[in-house]
Amino acid sequence: MPLLYKSAIYSLRQTIQSEGAIILQCIAGCELDETTGESSGFLHYGYNGEDFLRLDLKTLTWIALSPQASIIKQVVDRNSTVIEYYKDLINHRFPQWLKMFLEHGRSSLMRTDPPSVSLLQKTPSSAVSCHATGFYPDRALMFWSKDGEEIHEGVEHGEILPNHDGTFQMSVDLNVSSAEDWRRYHCVFQFEGAEDRIITELDGTLIRTNRVKPDNLTGPVIAAVVVVVLALVVMAACGYMFHKKKKEAEDSTELLEATNLNTETNTAH
Repeated sequence: MPLLYKSAIYSLRQTIQSEGAIILQCIAGCELDETTGESSGFLHYGYNGEDFLRLDLKTLTWIALSPQASIIKQVVDRNSTVIEYYKDLINHRFPQWLKMFLEHGRSSLMRTDPPSVSLLQKTPSSAVSCHATGFYPDRALMFWSKDGEEIHEGVEHGEILPNHDGTFQMSVDLNVSSAEDWRRYHCVFQFEGAEDRIITELDGTLIRTNRVKPDNLTGPVIAAVVVVVLALVVMAACGYMFHKKKKEAEDSTELLEATNLNTETNTAH
């Protein structure tokens, strides 16, 4: 590549008669069909941000993509060593490297972790949020549907965010007023390019919320009131019994003292 750069830049300077900066860019790559094992490659050159030359790997000739490239084409077409180098690089080395990278990265590239989907709502009047977390990879879609059709009105999509463990999370909010037709709505999660879907029905019993439902509040309140009343009754009864026993003890003491006093008086006489 450096030799071709030098040759092309020298020819360009001779052609355009310029001593200024020349920016020569190159992009090369290949595509591999894992089923058939066949590969196809490409090699393009750019000059100062514009398409310039392209190598035809079938005819092993350069194709000029601009008028200025026509003169350069005549120069580089004569350099068969460079053309053979590119042919081997794109048709053989690139596919080998790509296969190696795919094999080493297959565990990550083919990994698929399904999400845990929850329905969340802060208050009865707020939007219902369909929250999916723990999925991998991040190439996923999530939307709300009504009667099996995707809807956009009243729907707000959140961004896909990373979790600390390398998985991802996302949320889609739905503003729906009437709870009567909630069962017509579904939250749909799907990985891009996959057929399987994770569908969650909008069911009020499945919604997780921080608010305490009135039905769940009545029981604990009544139980607390009963406990307090019983405690007061027990305390009053204990106080009454303590006071009664104390009074009986005082009366007994007074009676005993009076008896002793009478006995001493009779003895003295």
